[in-house]
Amino acid sequence: MPHIPSKRLPRPGVALAAVAGLLAALGLGAAGEAKAATVPPSVSAADRWSDQPHGFATLAGGTTGGAGGTVVTVTDQASLAKYASAPEPYVIRVKGSIAVAPFGSDIVVASDKTIIGVGDTGEIVHGELHLNPGTHNVIIRNLTIRDSYVEGDWDGKTTDFDAIQMDTVDHVWIDHNRLTHMGDGLLDIRKDSQYVTVSYNQFSNHNKVFGIGWTTNVKTQITVDHNWFTGTKQRNPSADNCAYAHLYNNYLSGQVADGDPVWTYGNWSRGKTRMVIENSYYDGVQHPYQADATAELVQRGSILKNTTGRTDAWGTAFEPRDFYDYRLDPAAAVPVLVTRFSGPQKQIGDSVTLRVPGDYPTVQAAVDAVPDGNDLPVTIAIAPGTYREKVYVPAGKPYVTLEGTGAKRSDTVIVYDTPAAYGGSTGSATVRIAANDTTARHLTFSNDFDEAAVELNGEQALAMKTTGDRIVFEDTAFLGNQDTLMTDSPKLTTISRVYVRDSYIEGDVDFIYGRATTVVERSVIRALSRGSTTNNGYITAASTWTGNPYGILITGSRIVSDAPEQSFHLGRPWHPGGEPQAVGQVLIRDTELPAAVKSAPWTDMSGFSWKDARFAEYRTYGPGAAVTADRPQMSNEDARVHTVADYLRGTDGWAPQTRH
Repeated sequence: MPHIPSKRLPRPGVALAAVAGLLAALGLGAAGEAKAATVPPSVSAADRWSDQPHGFATLAGGTTGGAGGTVVTVTDQASLAKYASAPEPYVIRVKGSIAVAPFGSDIVVASDKTIIGVGDTGEIVHGELHLNPGTHNVIIRNLTIRDSYVEGDWDGKTTDFDAIQMDTVDHVWIDHNRLTHMGDGLLDIRKDSQYVTVSYNQFSNHNKVFGIGWTTNVKTQITVDHNWFTGTKQRNPSADNCAYAHLYNNYLSGQVADGDPVWTYGNWSRGKTRMVIENSYYDGVQHPYQADATAELVQRGSILKNTTGRTDAWGTAFEPRDFYDYRLDPAAAVPVLVTRFSGPQKQIGDSVTLRVPGDYPTVQAAVDAVPDGNDLPVTIAIAPGTYREKVYVPAGKPYVTLEGTGAKRSDTVIVYDTPAAYGGSTGSATVRIAANDTTARHLTFSNDFDEAAVELNGEQALAMKTTGDRIVFEDTAFLGNQDTLMTDSPKLTTISRVYVRDSYIEGDVDFIYGRATTVVERSVIRALSRGSTTNNGYITAASTWTGNPYGILITGSRIVSDAPEQSFHLGRPWHPGGEPQAVGQVLIRDTELPAAVKSAPWTDMSGFSWKDARFAEYRTYGPGAAVTADRPQMSNEDARVHTVADYLRGTDGWAPQTRH
């Protein structure tokens, strides 16, 4: 018996309560058959969209596909063929329908590739994805591959137009695809291919569906789970001389009924295959599962409905959990789960995930992998840790999400220590975001330059600078002293919008500043003491364009401070380069103020009077709140048009606050 080292992996899992709720919703009878036809909305099974493989594809080094390579989007055959066959790793996103010519031609897929459909409409028509001998580390997901069938050739004797074919390959994951109506096989895994997982696919409208083997060696290790075989005749699958074939939670229904007494069947353990079948569901199937006398087949927990013919089971085969852990869904739930969750899914193709470190060594390396002109969501998932690097998201790379994967935002920190004296204000920023439609969540951004330790002319040290539009920070922290968070725009008369929610910002001098329309909601702002009894700094320094009615809004938040009473300003008007059209606008509403706030909290800057700026409070409270002649209060009437929605709406109706 070939030996594979045992490897236990973290179990994907689903809450027992969710499973119990699903079973209750299915209305299981005494015979264990499902009576319902839909999954209740409460059963989201979010991890069914996981971009991480499972089963045998995870062993012996695992399967990562094109991780670490550049992300590209293809819309034509030439581009698909170019990137799929390239020697470098690529994540290739197939957008829309690509018709392959000549009819039935191969698209060769080289090692270290991920090919994934965009949304649920990416498809390859009339062509085959072909993996040559020696190919390794390939992921094919979320695609429809269809229609290379030659009329009249039901037995596939005149063509070899498979949907996916591979010979002598290793580490391949085939997931969430729809394969239908091809010229020979839908999926052929041949000639000693190893460490393969085939999951959540739909196989339909076909004769010889899914063959494994074509070898006298006994090497292949394969996991086949949560697939739907419907309108098919044979090889669902047929496994020949597999060392280990683990089939679980598959659904076979609507079998082609042509009266063939032998070659219409479900699963077949052939040659010297060791096969384990668990919790699958066979509805209207002839010969649901069978085994050669030389093979072994263990079956447990499956449901047979309206079936006939062979149900062989003999030998001990193997124990799958000796190799990997896995979720085993109840057999009665399989028809509902598999029909809903198999095949291409919008949730999978809507975004691609790049992992740091793992796939990419640094955050910037992952950003660099995003293509210029990117027009589809990309999530950069950053593992807990401290990343001492500078990060720049250029204007040509929109739709990027930077997301910490720790339990809390302090688990994942991006930090550097450059002051303005060494690179200018912009050059000091630890992170710069020039792209539109960028999101960051569950992260801490820090500039840990120690202004007390070094005497410099230029102590500004930004943790974050943005110039893009429609930027969201959720559950983030910004740590620094002078000029911590700058939200700006490409030029004075260009309006950019930034939304900061459920976050933390700290600093001392002008540490929330710039000309972007910026909303800080439900957040904590800490005004740090510089040791003065009279002036420890300024929370805001807005440079809003006079043509923009909305500058900085701090709402529903708390400002806290350990500075002495009456030693902190709420803000001052910043006119960069003496620009007279930069007339700051700041509103602090429904926010708690500490005793550190001065009774006259607004002050002049560089010869410009704060009274000429647009500064106001509305319903502030706490020990630092007051209503005096030096504290303009916004009227109720004006406050009705100075809400979060008003600040963010713009001309395109942007409303990120409604998505939380």
